[in-house]
Amino acid sequence: MTHMDRTPPAGRRPSPMAPDTADVSVVIPAYRAAATIARALAAVAAQTLRPREVVVVIDGLDDATYQAAAAMTENMNGVALKVIGQPHQGAGAARNRAIQETSGRYLAFLDADDEWLPEKLARSMVHLEGTGNLLVAHDYYRREADGSERRVDCARRFRDGGDPFVSLYRRGYIGTCTVVARRDAVLAAGGFDAGLPTAQDFDLWLKMLAGGGRFEVFAEALSRYYPMPDGITSHTWRRLRCCLTIARRHFPDLRARPGSALASLWFRVAAVHHEAVAAYRARGNLGALLGAVLVFPFNLAGATAAVHAAAAMWLWVAAVMVAYLVQFRHFIGPIRRVLGIG
Repeated sequence: MTHMDRTPPAGRRPSPMAPDTADVSVVIPAYRAAATIARALAAVAAQTLRPREVVVVIDGLDDATYQAAAAMTENMNGVALKVIGQPHQGAGAARNRAIQETSGRYLAFLDADDEWLPEKLARSMVHLEGTGNLLVAHDYYRREADGSERRVDCARRFRDGGDPFVSLYRRGYIGTCTVVARRDAVLAAGGFDAGLPTAQDFDLWLKMLAGGGRFEVFAEALSRYYPMPDGITSHTWRRLRCCLTIARRHFPDLRARPGSALASLWFRVAAVHHEAVAAYRARGNLGALLGAVLVFPFNLAGATAAVHAAAAMWLWVAAVMVAYLVQFRHFIGPIRRVLGIG
């Protein structure tokens, strides 16, 4: 089921753009988002630099999301709107389907429950067009349940002067609704991995940039993120497992980069477990929190073994030694005094 409005037929070049329009296609996956999709589309229509088009893929037709999106057709301020419905396949598959339907040189990503500030595209294109960057992103505001907002400073994680790809791998979170990227670079990387239930966006950024591609995260908050109780990022355990898969997958890309690839892997494994612990603490789920703490050493050893057998052996030896010293800690003091090192 497809609804189209002002979209050029396949094979025909799009009509010339107005001076206040950028060659950008907006990609929006939507799943049970009837209450929020109009807000997201209104934010696109309100851009000071308008995109060429917006493609919405309704990932599952079991509510009124399709109707709510299609109802915005006449309120898009000249932006072509295409709404497509498909059986529920997940956010990665929905984004890939939307990308197939786009015609712009650049892709801007927005989720159906988030929104952009009016200057988002204008400021993003300043940092993208003519710069050699494959993608750009920025800070955003997080809207809390009580209505308050806090700024999430993504750019600070790339200010240390180190290799930006390593920073992204180790600790660089980029919000999907902040990214504008070259369409050809997204396609060359194979698009989103639909087999990953979550964190498909992080995986794609790493795929795009692994060969030395440039990117920039600039310090302007131009999007607003609304955490949803049943959203993808709320599935903490599933996200942990996917992030571990991604960490192992992109480990080979670190070997040509400055610093220790293994240290970056360990840093990343520790970071995703810390993220899980923080999420469970915020929800008061102490059982799950304890579980995340207990599986950390096993996941660390497993990730190490998957990429570096020798390092895994030494990590195991070190763990055994620590356990041995803890078990016999009452004997260590006298031995140190006898040896004159106590």
